[in-house]
Amino acid sequence: MKLELARLEHIDQISNLVNEAYRGKTGWTKETDLVQGNRTTADDIKSIILNPNAHLLIYLDKDNIIACICIEKINNDAYIGLFAVTPNNQTQGIGKLVLQLAEQYAINKFTIEKFVMVVVSQRKELISYYERRGYTRVGKIKEYPTNLNVGIPKVENLTIEYLEKKPVYTTF
Repeated sequence: MKLELARLEHIDQISNLVNEAYRGKTGWTKETDLVQGNRTTADDIKSIILNPNAHLLIYLDKDNIIACICIEKINNDAYIGLFAVTPNNQTQGIGKLVLQLAEQYAINKFTIEKFVMVVVSQRKELISYYERRGYTRVGKIKEYPTNLNVGIPKVENLTIEYLEKKPVYTTF
């Protein structure tokens, strides 16, 4: 399995994948009970692909994108976002492998102090998933960012939470 950089011709496929994984009807990663509306737009994906500090990586099965993940270097940190696997391919270990490959990509590409990801605090099973992969809760919790056009909360007091992980640099 290998990841490759997304290109402009992938915009619609990535947008559809992310919206299906986050706000679709199936899959364990969906947030439809907590948030309504799309998670992303084609314009958002285009701006990420064109951002020189962001690396939007995709995993293809033939010509179909079945997973994506974004690594954005901000100061000395690698922010992980837009991590999605098509619902039909979830629970097969693809997400675990995509996350590992993306982390290794960031380690090889940048010098970073830590990985950072932001998740909806109320998604306990998702936080547990990331904790099993070495991420820790750091106690930084904020109000859900409705100003970022990532959906409208369906529940009161929806929050986001920061998780962090130290990279492991190996020398030979």
